[in-house]
Amino acid sequence: MNLSALLTSAGINIALCVVLLSLYSILRKQPSNINVYFGRRLAQVRSIHDDFFCFDRFVPSPSWIVKAWETSEEDILATGGLDAVVFLRIVVFSIRIFSIGAIICIFLVLPVNYFGQEMQHKLIPSESLEVFTIGNVKEGSKWLWAHCVALYVISCSACVLLYFEYKSITDMRLAHITGSPPNPSHFTVLVRGIPWSSEESYSDQVRKFFTNYHASSYLSHQMVYQSGTIQKLMNDAAKMYRVLKFTANEHCGPSLIRCGLCGGTPISFKMLSSESESVNRRNNFGNLELRGKECAAALVFFRTRYAAVVASQVPQSSHPMLWVTNLAPEPHDIYWKNLSTVLKNLVLDLKMRDVPTLFARAVPIQGTFFMTYVMTSGWASLSSELMQPFGLLWNWFDTVILRNKDNPSYGTLSFPYHTEIPRVLLFGLLGFTCSILAPLILPFLLVYFFLAYLVYRNQILNVYMTKYESGGKFWPIVHNTTIFSLVLTQIIAMGVFGLKESTVASGFTIPLIIFTLLFNEYCRKRFHPIFKNNVAQVLIEMDQLDEQCGRMGEIYRLLHSAYCQFPSTSDDSFKAVHQNNCENGDGGRLHGSEGGTRPGLIGERLTETLCLESGK
Repeated sequence: MNLSALLTSAGINIALCVVLLSLYSILRKQPSNINVYFGRRLAQVRSIHDDFFCFDRFVPSPSWIVKAWETSEEDILATGGLDAVVFLRIVVFSIRIFSIGAIICIFLVLPVNYFGQEMQHKLIPSESLEVFTIGNVKEGSKWLWAHCVALYVISCSACVLLYFEYKSITDMRLAHITGSPPNPSHFTVLVRGIPWSSEESYSDQVRKFFTNYHASSYLSHQMVYQSGTIQKLMNDAAKMYRVLKFTANEHCGPSLIRCGLCGGTPISFKMLSSESESVNRRNNFGNLELRGKECAAALVFFRTRYAAVVASQVPQSSHPMLWVTNLAPEPHDIYWKNLSTVLKNLVLDLKMRDVPTLFARAVPIQGTFFMTYVMTSGWASLSSELMQPFGLLWNWFDTVILRNKDNPSYGTLSFPYHTEIPRVLLFGLLGFTCSILAPLILPFLLVYFFLAYLVYRNQILNVYMTKYESGGKFWPIVHNTTIFSLVLTQIIAMGVFGLKESTVASGFTIPLIIFTLLFNEYCRKRFHPIFKNNVAQVLIEMDQLDEQCGRMGEIYRLLHSAYCQFPSTSDDSFKAVHQNNCENGDGGRLHGSEGGTRPGLIGERLTETLCLESGK
């Protein structure tokens, strides 16, 4: 592919994006599409929109771009939570680092690549794209130092930007934890590996152990029971077997009421409930049968957050496989059937010996493919994200075919972090690895990230609801992925310099790799513990504040309903905690993994009925 073909492809993709963005600016103005493009706002305030005619509705306008650009980070934090802010910080970081990379690579590396061979050049539009890559530089060229300098500038700039982003996001996470309502997982420890005893039940052993060794901080506990579908079906089969066995041992005898043939006493069968009722029936904690179904796992509740953290971090026994403790997950994140299973490590044996040479040969050749991939996949994915084609089609089917105009069935969505974060990181990986090898990819990447900045901000403001809040806990993954991209880029560059017979440039890449790994180790020790574990200083201050405001009693009463494996059949729901009149009193309400950033809102699952704990 030559440069003119690449520019033609870029022009087509740009024209397609402009058409889709213009179409979006028109569709979002139509009253019939308001539940598709303003789902988050409709979920907060339900309003009736008349289908009035206005000429402005059918004219493309950049108003959504202006709104997305002018919205402050504080507004994003209030609307989408800390996760949304951290995600946009990834995009902003990418814009900054690849702007630096584009400047130095376009003006320094690209000319070196273009004039790397003594050859008769064609007109620039007719030139093959390979002459703009490092593959056009001849072996032993002294100009490979330009690539080495560019690699140092990009790597050092990325490390500096990563450090300040990590520090800023760490401060925001601490502020988020301090300002959040009380979380039941902060008071709860998951205990596994409870030793078996023929004399005492698991519940009695848990109570005895934590009463002896954590007497001042232990509050109560809740056992985990075998409740899988297979287990329930096996129990029903055992009951059926006992009934049939009892029936076979019965003998017919004289009676006033005779059976059909032999005159024996008719035998009554106790009918078991249907399979669906048997499998899905709700158990009660007062049932004595549950004692025989206890697993070697329990949820232990403590009086303070600090006590729970200490118990989760300190080994509880000289036997490392017994009394294993970890901070409990969020109530919404618990899959009760797996708590007694909670996994084998997957070990991969990777051979890194041939990686530098392999990538050094492949990446420059595939530079053209990566450029077209950024245009076709990256730009197209953002246009699709903005247009919401599935929601648009469903809304059309709902309103036109089903004639359901008053109550649209297309509900609000949560932001797809699980797909968008890997996508952004993938394009970041392409940007780093191709920056000095095929610099032409950088302008296309910058277009993608600038468009992503506007599109994602618009979607967070208007479309997506915040249903889960991790407090930016995924940032260390982003940091580690960026470090991996940097190290991989440096390894590839070292292999390319070796293939180009520039041993000095290849040797100077080794200190850069070591520096990057040391920087990552520093960040891992400096910032990562705050994302991995809760800080004792912050937790103690939160405990003291709750004690002063008198909220601890209400928090204790809500712990069991938050971690309730078998809800009671009673229709009475547990009442919410009333907000106390105290400074910073907004922290008087528990929240689960949903709705964590909406003040005054208690997660729906935390209002389940109160479960009686067997240890009381």
